[in-house]
Amino acid sequence: MPAVGGRSLVAHRYGFERCKEPTMDLEELRRAVMVGTVHTVALAMVDPQARLVGKRFDARFFLDHVVEEGTEACAYLVCTDVEMSPASGFARTSWDAGYGDMLLEPDLATLRPLPWEPGSVLCLANAVELGSARPVAEAPRAVLAAQRARLAERGMAAMAATELEFRLFAIPLAKARARRFWALPTATAYNVDYALGATGHLERVVGRIRREMAAAGMVVESSKGECAPGQVEIAIRYAEALTKADEHVVFREGVRQIAAEEQMAATFMAKYDEREGSSCHVHVSLWDEEGRPLFAGSDSRWVPGASRLLDHAIGGLLATMGDLALLMAPNVNSYKRYAPGTFAPTAIAWGLDNRTCAIRVVGHGASLRLEHRLPGADVNPYLALAAIIAGMLVGIEEELDPGPPLVGNGYEAATARVPLDLAEALGRFRASPFAKAAFGEEIVAHYARLAELELEAFRAAVTDWERVRGFERL
Repeated sequence: MPAVGGRSLVAHRYGFERCKEPTMDLEELRRAVMVGTVHTVALAMVDPQARLVGKRFDARFFLDHVVEEGTEACAYLVCTDVEMSPASGFARTSWDAGYGDMLLEPDLATLRPLPWEPGSVLCLANAVELGSARPVAEAPRAVLAAQRARLAERGMAAMAATELEFRLFAIPLAKARARRFWALPTATAYNVDYALGATGHLERVVGRIRREMAAAGMVVESSKGECAPGQVEIAIRYAEALTKADEHVVFREGVRQIAAEEQMAATFMAKYDEREGSSCHVHVSLWDEEGRPLFAGSDSRWVPGASRLLDHAIGGLLATMGDLALLMAPNVNSYKRYAPGTFAPTAIAWGLDNRTCAIRVVGHGASLRLEHRLPGADVNPYLALAAIIAGMLVGIEEELDPGPPLVGNGYEAATARVPLDLAEALGRFRASPFAKAAFGEEIVAHYARLAELELEAFRAAVTDWERVRGFERL
């Protein structure tokens, strides 16, 4: 495919254009290959579980062929569950349709080195229909790109940060797997939230993660211990929404690989055990084409130093949160995280610097932003950001008012609640006129089917809880 300024023309046309220079451009890659410092290029799309899937290429072959031609991959990659099992019930592809191919087209603006794979470079890909310039609409990057394009029509762009938590275990991944991931030794033994002395011994792995994410082109701000044993948060600086989602998935893959190399295991489960779950708070603000922050102002009804646009954005997020929860909490396990007293929201409410609410308003001036606290560490960032943008847009378009901010304990004071489980979220998403209007019926049907597969797998399983509870006493 032809490219201009390191960007695919197809990508540019469908909303994948960038607001910043790439971490590595094509000429830099050519020079690195010529001198022998790069030998491999990994070309990867993002699947519904936010995993990188694709192929590793000899770097010269990538430059000579894949840059212009792309590569083909089975279309089932946008239809798979956690187990990567081919499944029926999708319009995209099925056993009856023969599981044909799609094209993975390199987005050259995403080139970046992979420090945890020396000599390798990553390039993210857009899934494109064979014989057509159209993106595969169900692919997560395309879902977000469509919402970005809607924002751009209004002269706006979304800046975002994803505060991604994970848990580290002091055991090699293979041994953790042999234990069926049960009763694993955690990298810290107790609550080490903000504790520097109690997390110094983790610098071998956490410090390496910080340094190698910076070498991969991300702006790393900080790391800290968290509440649950072995829980860590590493903050990466905000960026434009698509760039941020790309960084998020690269970060997640890098953490797993670095931890494994350091003889540790990392998980991004929303809720590993009965302790606090791992969150992914999403910070979002809107900016105009001139780079001016649109949430700052003086005409908000509820937020000092804020604009009326912010009020409407909050109103839209509150009105759509229940219908779009599936895009932010995609797994059975996701809903175990929502519990009083755990800093994970149970109520659809908003507040000023109030961590008991699903929407928390923080910052001032240019840093004024919304913190969406519903997503957990298992979230697909493209889908979550698409849902947030869609919610803000309907609030802005319909001038929705959120009402006054909640003061006090949101676990007790708020009345509207987040869905209790995946089945409830699925029912609301599938029946939502708003979801169909914002994303299209084919996207709603696609992600509803993925949620069905998750529920079917869970309902067929016999859990450890059932065995312990019932083996002897029932």
